[in-house]
Amino acid sequence: MQKFKNVLLLGSILAVCSLSGCASTANNPNLPQGQAAYGVIPPTVPVPTAYPVRPRDKLTLRVFNEPEISQNELRVDDVGMIQVPLIGAMKAQGRSVDELSTEIAMGLGSRYLKDPKVAVSVMEAAPSFVSVEGEVERPGVYEINGRTTLLAALARAESPTITAKLDEIVVFRTINDQRMAARFNIKEIRSGLTPDPMILDGDVVMVGYSRSKGLWQDLLKTAPIFNAFALIAVR
Repeated sequence: MQKFKNVLLLGSILAVCSLSGCASTANNPNLPQGQAAYGVIPPTVPVPTAYPVRPRDKLTLRVFNEPEISQNELRVDDVGMIQVPLIGAMKAQGRSVDELSTEIAMGLGSRYLKDPKVAVSVMEAAPSFVSVEGEVERPGVYEINGRTTLLAALARAESPTITAKLDEIVVFRTINDQRMAARFNIKEIRSGLTPDPMILDGDVVMVGYSRSKGLWQDLLKTAPIFNAFALIAVR
C-alpha cells in the first residue's frame, strides 16, 4: 500500500509538472550575466578621493567675519541644489566641498566681498538605501552604511525564501540617468566562485521565483491529503 501511495504522489507531481512545465520565472535573456554582469555592477567600487555631495546632505557654510552669510545648516535638496545667501541656487550634487567653497568665494568676491574666505563642510551625510524585493523573507527598503555587498543586502532582508531562484538575482542601478540591470548567481557567490558585487545607494535587488521549488512546496503541503485519501480507500 505504501508503494501505491508513493506512485500516486509521484504521478500527481508529474501531472502538475506537465501542466506548469516545472519552469522557473521567465527571465530577460538580454540581461548580462556571468562575467558580463560585473561589467554593469562591478565587484569593487573605487573610493573617491573627495566626498561627492549628494541630495539630502546637510552642509555648513562658513564665511570668515560674515555671520549673516554663514549658514549652520545648508540643506541639499532632492535635485542636488543649495541656496546660498546673496548668490542663490547652486548645484552641489557630485561636487566636493572644496569645489563648492571655491565657487562660493568667487561668487561673493565678484560682487559683494573683497577676498572672502569660505569653507564648506559636510555636517551630516544623507543615508543610503537599497530596495530588496521578490523572494526574500522580508522585502523592503533598507538603509545601508559604508561599503555594502549583495550578500549583505540580502541578509538585511533576512535572506532568500525557500522558493527563491538563486541563480536569478537581478540588481538594478541608474548609471548616468540610464537604468541598467545585471543578473547574478547567489549560489556561486556564496561558494566563492564569483565575486560579491558592491551595492550602492538607490540600487534595487530583485530575487526571482522558482516555479519548480514552489510546486514542490505546494505538493508537500498537500501530501497529507493524499494520505487521507489512501487511508479512506484502505478502509
